Amino acid sequence: MKVNIFKSAHKRALFFDKLAKAIINVGGITVIVAVVGMLGFILLEGLPLVYDIAVEGSNKVTANKSNIVFSGMDEYQKTAYVFTDSLTIDFINLEQNLITETKNLNKLEGRKVVSFSNDLEQQNFIYGLDSGFISTLNLKFSTTFNKDNSRNIFPKITFSKLLKIDSLDRNISKVAYSINEEGVPTFAALAGNELILISVLESESLFGDEEEIEIRANLSNIISNPIIDFVLDSDGMQLAVLDKNNSLYFIDISDKENIEIIETVKNQNPKTDITCIKYLIGNQSLIVGDSEGNVYSLTKMLSDKSENGWKIKVSHKFTSLAGSVTSISPSSRRKDFLVANNRGEINLYYLTSERLLYSSKDRDLSIDEITFAPKGDGFLTRYSDNKLVNIVIDNPHPEPSLKTLFAKIQYEGYQDKEYLWQSTGGDDSFEPKLSLTPLIFGTLKGTFYAMLFAIPLALLGALYTSTFSHPSLRHKIKHVVELMAALPSVVIGFIAGLWLAPIIERNLPGFVLLFFVELLMIIISVMLWQRVEILQKIFKRGYEIFLLIPLLILGVWISIELGPYLEMIFFGGDYRIWLTESLNINYDQRNSIVVGFAMGFAVIPIIFTIAEDSLSSVPQHLSSASLALGASKWQTAIRVVLPTASPGIFSAIMIGFGRAIGETMILLMATGNTPIMDIDIFNGMRTLAANIAVEIPEAPHLGTLYRVLFISAALLFILTFIVNTIAEIVRQRLRKKYMHI
Repeated sequence: MKVNIFKSAHKRALFFDKLAKAIINVGGITVIVAVVGMLGFILLEGLPLVYDIAVEGSNKVTANKSNIVFSGMDEYQKTAYVFTDSLTIDFINLEQNLITETKNLNKLEGRKVVSFSNDLEQQNFIYGLDSGFISTLNLKFSTTFNKDNSRNIFPKITFSKLLKIDSLDRNISKVAYSINEEGVPTFAALAGNELILISVLESESLFGDEEEIEIRANLSNIISNPIIDFVLDSDGMQLAVLDKNNSLYFIDISDKENIEIIETVKNQNPKTDITCIKYLIGNQSLIVGDSEGNVYSLTKMLSDKSENGWKIKVSHKFTSLAGSVTSISPSSRRKDFLVANNRGEINLYYLTSERLLYSSKDRDLSIDEITFAPKGDGFLTRYSDNKLVNIVIDNPHPEPSLKTLFAKIQYEGYQDKEYLWQSTGGDDSFEPKLSLTPLIFGTLKGTFYAMLFAIPLALLGALYTSTFSHPSLRHKIKHVVELMAALPSVVIGFIAGLWLAPIIERNLPGFVLLFFVELLMIIISVMLWQRVEILQKIFKRGYEIFLLIPLLILGVWISIELGPYLEMIFFGGDYRIWLTESLNINYDQRNSIVVGFAMGFAVIPIIFTIAEDSLSSVPQHLSSASLALGASKWQTAIRVVLPTASPGIFSAIMIGFGRAIGETMILLMATGNTPIMDIDIFNGMRTLAANIAVEIPEAPHLGTLYRVLFISAALLFILTFIVNTIAEIVRQRLRKKYMHI
């Protein structure tokens, strides 16, 4: 009977053992799958950033007119339009290769269009005539939807009156047009060898009537060489002029009565001729193409050597084409642009990264004109035989690349190449700055200062609790420290940002003095306890901490009281002014000092708990043997206990390191959230985790910023994984080394 009971209990125990093993295995595999699945999801969300540009469709049509001066298309890329020199406009259905409508604008009074220019963003077109006149028209498309959701697109044209610009009735061989923020139109026209500038201001007379005032200027007076080409920025503030000697003149026309050349730039390739120039959106960068297919950008940059504080320099060089550049078309939404040459080659570039996003050669003919679609999702190419080819592209994320994410980049307006993070701006002309390097730097910087504060306190506290404190105090101290871990990080960050940061700012000299005063107080407390017998009776061995605590509090009070005097003696009464004037250091209220204290406070419980457990787990016979051989308690702790517990201590430090890397709320609230690369302790930082928390609410779903944030999350994940892996490898080696002690 007893044997049966024993067998039954054995079978039951075996069953539960196998069941527990199965549950543990399933749980472990589930955790691994969940972690790998999370990483896979994060990587998949960021993966589209590395996809190549996709061609979604192509349409080829024939323009039946031989005298075309401009071609373009509507925003849905369904209808193309071509302007002729007699100002007839053909509208062509791109899908059916069919002219759906022809408009003849009989307002030229027998004149011919000699030159043509456009502002595709506003759909404004300007043309120069053969007798000194210019005029503009506005072309917009209205859309209606059928029951089957198909679109009907209708063009609407607004024609302006003719404007006499040249009194000598010369042909207007080149024309440009822009409207500033106040709605004032500016016209630039080349008549013969003269470059004429006209701004038309509307004013109200004394009788309430509106009248137009023309402000004219002849720019040929300030440019001695014959003018070949020019381009007007979209704000009507600056004009770039190309002369016969391949020199580019940048002319400030913001004050129409005081026009001056602000800079002259020579051709970067003296053996070639500049053939095409265009401003990119934002008017900061001028794209230049030459007769050998070289393409580069000239950008206004800050300069200490220039009188006006900036200088125009070559900022980017792009992959060359195989023939002379014939057309450049900038996007009206981003910093990408198209370049075409006389051999049918088309390249699509992005300014910031210098990337060649797309390249094609559909026909071996010279390209007269290439035009970006209004939404930047396609382009229309007009060849020398008047064939039109429309290419629809999918290019949602041209901005990021390995270079823009991790390398130094020359941004518009900056003096040198920089690591910068600035994801959004006020308008479409903003140049996104998506470098993750300052965020990685900020993550490591914040972690470094936190660990610099946390490791000594946590390890010394653990060593004291496990080795020197009285056994009755050990568990109480441990419970109090572990209770610190229960404080929400948002509360710690709130206190650090709103209470601690202002206190440190007001009392920084006293705060620096605090470290020396507290060290002195520790020495005094030790000397008092050793030499005053009554103190040894009051504070028995293992309870010395209660003598130290009042002296440490006294040290804090002394440091705060002496701080203003120290500031007056050594820093002239204001240490912030002294830092700025003497060391060129700016003091930010929420800086690395605050982060070190706040995040260190959050990390201490983790390191302390694991380290204390490791120290307490050291076999007692090792400590007893050391003491028996004549070693002091301190020598035993340092030379026996610490090395034996080193695997656990190292694990504690690395787990604390991982906790600090992933911290979000403390860094979000206790720093200035400035993504700068500066090791200076008086400056703040922005970390990967804090950046995700700040940016993700404003990131458009599936947009470029959204996906870059997922890349940064993957980096944070991988960084933590590497740290934990290294920690485990080192821990195993240390454990193997000391396992036989």
